[in-house]
Amino acid sequence: VAAIRAAQLGADVTVIEKQYLGGTCLNVGCIPTKCLLHSAELVEQIKTQGKDIGVEVEGVKVNFPQVIAHKNAISKQLTSGVAGLLKLNKVKKVDGTAKFTGEKQLEVTKPDGSKESMTADAIIVATGSVNAQPPIPGLKENPNCIDSTGALSLEKLPATMVVIGGGVIGLELACAYAAFGTKITVVEAMDHMLPMLDGDLTKIGVAHMKKMGMEFHLECPVQSVEDSPVGAKVVCKDKSGNTVSFEAEKVLVAIGRKANTAALDLAAGKIDNDKGRILVNDKMETNVPGVYAIGDCVFGHAQLAHTASAMGEVASENICGHEAHYCEKTNPTCVYMEPEAASVGLTEEQCKAQGIAYKVGKFPMSANGKALILNGGEGLVKIIAGAEYGEILGMHIIGPRATDLIAEGALAIEGEMTLDEIIDTIHSHPTVTETMREAALNAEKRAIHTKN
Repeated sequence: VAAIRAAQLGADVTVIEKQYLGGTCLNVGCIPTKCLLHSAELVEQIKTQGKDIGVEVEGVKVNFPQVIAHKNAISKQLTSGVAGLLKLNKVKKVDGTAKFTGEKQLEVTKPDGSKESMTADAIIVATGSVNAQPPIPGLKENPNCIDSTGALSLEKLPATMVVIGGGVIGLELACAYAAFGTKITVVEAMDHMLPMLDGDLTKIGVAHMKKMGMEFHLECPVQSVEDSPVGAKVVCKDKSGNTVSFEAEKVLVAIGRKANTAALDLAAGKIDNDKGRILVNDKMETNVPGVYAIGDCVFGHAQLAHTASAMGEVASENICGHEAHYCEKTNPTCVYMEPEAASVGLTEEQCKAQGIAYKVGKFPMSANGKALILNGGEGLVKIIAGAEYGEILGMHIIGPRATDLIAEGALAIEGEMTLDEIIDTIHSHPTVTETMREAALNAEKRAIHTKN
């Protein structure tokens, strides 16, 4: 994105890539995960809704190698598209691994082992992140312990899986595998899951995942991983201090991601960082003039593909003489569990912490016709607005198409819109979007299709 934006603005651009175009998102992240989840959602709908809606299918079975093949085909199509876009914008691509040898000085090691020194008027570091591996005894040595990349390329569907970590990555993959028929056990060291979501949303999501047969063990930090005839044994301490263990064919380690900067030699480039996470200002500038950083490798920002893209555009515009500043207030967080959840802006907890007077509007998906059709009406829309003027401060959704609906909340925050402006906008019927207007109405104590 940064390369194409800079090329649009007249820059002569070269991309140095050591592995594959499209980065984590297209190859081993957002897109492959959503492919698995789409297959899983279809299976789940046939199993749980099919009979009620008159679609009876006998012997629904998951052809897991084909699930993976479909995922690979989608990834290939999108990465090929990226290559085509770079070519269209006359962006040059150099295959190799880059590292800093001095301020604004790079050395690129090519696949054949040859080295080339490079510099430029401006350098953008966009190396992303890698899965973090906790220092749990026995984890690294056990081949049945996998990360999210491994979970996206299994050859055979495991009968059982323990997921270490109750964050977005762990729970999305847990939902997919649970729908495919894998028995899932989630262990989380904290006393709650999905800390980035509003508590009302998490409650609904966890209840649904339990209905899918998933087990949760909170305040249950992992002590070690041992060998087991099944595959692996995860040894934990529960909140009472007792030792408990869980055995499974596969153990998915999903405790988060860390900046992928270890091989860059940031010290040689004199680039300030916090444990490898590059420090930048809102123009995406590092402390070294002419060196910028964007995406998962920077400190203090959301590690998401859409925030990385936005940062990339900001960096390129500043490099090319325009004034651009990165602002995260409209950044939606999307969780593709079952049902989908999405959030933008402030939560109630954040409003309280900041001393902001606010009011809340809620609308249940069960009172929306389209949501009833799609998933039986499971879910909720919650709008948080300023108490005096009704300006939209936050929007939180769980239910069908939540991750698409959230754009209205982001737009409302960016445009400094009020509850009245959402109410005055006609929302088409029958759609799930009507829940947004109804939640705004509820905040003003004038909802039509639910009690105020």
